[in-house]
Amino acid sequence: MHIRRGREADLPQVLSLIQELAEYEKAPQEVTNTLADMQRDGFGPEPIFGFFVAEDTTSHIVGIALYYTAYSTWKGRMLYLEDLVVTEALRGTGLGKRLFDTVVAEARHTGAKRLKWQVLEWNEPAIGFYKKLGAHLDPEWHNGNLTAEQLLAYSCDPAAEAAVHG
Repeated sequence: MHIRRGREADLPQVLSLIQELAEYEKAPQEVTNTLADMQRDGFGPEPIFGFFVAEDTTSHIVGIALYYTAYSTWKGRMLYLEDLVVTEALRGTGLGKRLFDTVVAEARHTGAKRLKWQVLEWNEPAIGFYKKLGAHLDPEWHNGNLTAEQLLAYSCDPAAEAAVHG
């Protein structure tokens, strides 16, 4: 297996692995991201994410680690690991650790002060994986989200809209 920085041409296989992850997490209908979205957001004029891929000897992508830069008011620059996915047949082979190690190296390279990610509370294999790496899984924080529909329905103060557009 070879690990390298992701390229735009990889996106169809990356999106396929994202769908595989969603099926594993019992939420395939939740994937609304498209190839066009990923091309724009990862390779457009203002890229907002990066990724690494693991590919086999036939150049088939069998794992991904997708991340983006975030900012902590307390710590400064950080990387957020959005997804670490290894195709089901290769889980437990060490490929996930190699991808994770590559993201850690990227965090160091970019001067990040923290690397963050989430793991579902029922995903015991992933929890075990991260604990084996020495990671701290914080039980105190709750995740907050607004869906696309909720964002559209949310009633913003007119001054907020003016600040964004004006």
